[in-house]
Amino acid sequence: MIPLVSIILPTYNRAKYIAKAIESVWRQSYKNLELIIVNDASTDTTGELISSFAKHNPKITILCNKINLGIVASLNKGVKMAQGKYIARLDDDDVWCDDKKIEKQVEFLEKNPEYCLVGGGVIKVDKNGKEIVRYLLPREDERIRKAILINNVFAHTTVLFRKDTFQKVGGYDEQFAFIEDWDLWLKMGKVGKFYNFQEFFVFYLDQEHDDPYHYRNYKIRRNVKVNLTLRKKYMNSYPNYKKAVLFCWASYCYSFIPFRKKLGPIILQIRKLFFGSPPYKYFDKNKSFKNKQYA
Repeated sequence: MIPLVSIILPTYNRAKYIAKAIESVWRQSYKNLELIIVNDASTDTTGELISSFAKHNPKITILCNKINLGIVASLNKGVKMAQGKYIARLDDDDVWCDDKKIEKQVEFLEKNPEYCLVGGGVIKVDKNGKEIVRYLLPREDERIRKAILINNVFAHTTVLFRKDTFQKVGGYDEQFAFIEDWDLWLKMGKVGKFYNFQEFFVFYLDQEHDDPYHYRNYKIRRNVKVNLTLRKKYMNSYPNYKKAVLFCWASYCYSFIPFRKKLGPIILQIRKLFFGSPPYKYFDKNKSFKNKQYA
């Protein structure tokens, strides 16, 4: 029998988007799925909407938090309830764009038991469904390991990982809220190998694309301490620790630079000089792409 895959979808006040996320699950060619939705005490109509889906689909389980617990606790709660051999993640405002995503990833992990985590490429879209940019991440385990302490080289909503590995390493750590996925990958990499498909798996809705830079700057500055703590935790497990720390502080300083778009080419050259080329392979020839899911 083909293995069960459990999809964990935490949500909070996403009535506008979550239906599209759920629909993309059932378009998957791989059918031995269960969907676990963790409603983190939503105050809009998200609860009613997901209940209407569950009423007509026995493969959907809804977990309701009485109070807002945050994404890390919600994720751990969802995975704990999961019955699948493999765990997939999907955010409530994203959409899987490859209907064979799960099928491809399960086939790879079944054939390669030494691997514990696989991901794929991302297509960023704005609130109107227009493509912003698309990118792929390093493929081979060796390349991923060289980059992963400097950059998070797995997109959370593209991954599939083994539940037994998740349990073995202790799951998501609330100490690393906002980068809980990155910490999980680094823990998993100590017991298994990594792989990124060179295919695009998700439409990632960039909610902040049209917002002023100040919110992105705030996030960079807010996370500097936890980012440094993360890198120190794994300094003996992955290469390039000193570069990773320097990159963290460089990002912090970068958040104070005005007119970043105009200075982009110069900043990129400086980045290459100190840290090498970015691990992301960008494709920007399809900016006119229209994602009907968000139109």
